[in-house]
Amino acid sequence: MTQQAVRWTADQVLALAPDATSRKAGSELGAAGPWSEAGSSEEGTAWGLCRGSGGKPYRTVIDIADSTGPAYQCSCPSRKFPCKHALGLFLLWAGADGTVPRGRAPDWAEQWIEGRRQRAQEKKAVGEASGAAPSGDPAAARRRAERRAERITAGALELEQRLADLLRGGLASAEQAGYGLWEETAARMVDAQAPGLAARVRELGAIPSSGAGWPVRLLEECALLHLLVQGWLRRERLPDGLAATVRTRVGLSGSADGPPTRDRWLVLAQYDTSDARLTTRRIWLYGAESGRTALLLSYGAAGRAPELALPVGLAVEAEVSSYPGAGQLRAALGERFAPPAPTEIRPPGLTTPQAAARYGEALRADPWLDSCPVTLERVVPVPDGDSWQLADAEGDFALPLTSSVRSRPDLWRLVALSGGAPVTVFGECGHRGFTPLTAWPVGTGDAVPLC
Repeated sequence: MTQQAVRWTADQVLALAPDATSRKAGSELGAAGPWSEAGSSEEGTAWGLCRGSGGKPYRTVIDIADSTGPAYQCSCPSRKFPCKHALGLFLLWAGADGTVPRGRAPDWAEQWIEGRRQRAQEKKAVGEASGAAPSGDPAAARRRAERRAERITAGALELEQRLADLLRGGLASAEQAGYGLWEETAARMVDAQAPGLAARVRELGAIPSSGAGWPVRLLEECALLHLLVQGWLRRERLPDGLAATVRTRVGLSGSADGPPTRDRWLVLAQYDTSDARLTTRRIWLYGAESGRTALLLSYGAAGRAPELALPVGLAVEAEVSSYPGAGQLRAALGERFAPPAPTEIRPPGLTTPQAAARYGEALRADPWLDSCPVTLERVVPVPDGDSWQLADAEGDFALPLTSSVRSRPDLWRLVALSGGAPVTVFGECGHRGFTPLTAWPVGTGDAVPLC
């Protein structure tokens, strides 16, 4: 007996859109008008023909039951993923029962669906076989690791000298030199195979002339970068957990070798960040039995959404394995045992002072941490001059919202959801303030994504 797929909400579907333009266009195609020959299966596949600007309709098919998250295929020429037609069909499927009737998939859709199923089985078989196969030459792997460590050490020493030259010449010289100095230094760190150092150097380049107080911010970031370099150079003397964190921050990728934890994981939030080369998706999970908060990272080429996608507000029964490092919450998603399902799971809430203290505790394990995940319970969004803050409903304390939140329309969604009443909000709390990602009305109610 097949298990019927759980319908997503419109908010959960639109969270998959690669950009605001696709979100708007997909919403317009989420009605029955442009579609013909639409159908679906109980397992969570749907297909249809969407009327386009040409004479031939676009063939669109989606697979909600895919083991790695929703999958899509469309005959349109769009390079965005998912395209507006896939989003529109997904919204149509997520609507009222009967809008996309049950039926047998046409040959063109069935061929794609079966192809994905077969490739997934082959990939699983290959993974199981490679896991059982003996590892490669450990001596050769050790030599490669030693050579890379030597290159990183050389780059770290060069970076330390450049930081010393900057401070010796005065911070004003950073403004005069412009961004080119930092980009050249970042390129040197890439050559040293230390992408983590390169990323932090590029962030330094954006600070000069960034507004009032930039010299203080530059000095703070230089101090953190100096601390990271010194941590690398003295990594053999550090506790194992902190040494693993330093290696991760420098850019040495590890593997999720922690023991798998099977749990019912509430999908707390999902959002994407992009640069010229890469789209990074961050998915926050909360384990109902373990009480753990875990972060999944997934990547896609620039302009394309990563493949892994989970519906915010639903729970997934699955195994999760942790990456090494003190205070590190990153994990890898393993085997899933059931499709996403509605749940009453909620993470325990904190007051705003407790949330600030939680971030302080996290900094002891990872001094380079920008923010940590927290859930604020019974808070109210209130204006604070030109900015906003989340204030405790029964207290005199509040957390300021980060400046990026004020420019997003989701701020007003949070304000409207609250209506002056307390709400529960999950987000990231750091030295720049609090970034709300998901909210629930007090009592019962579905999760509302805010990103």
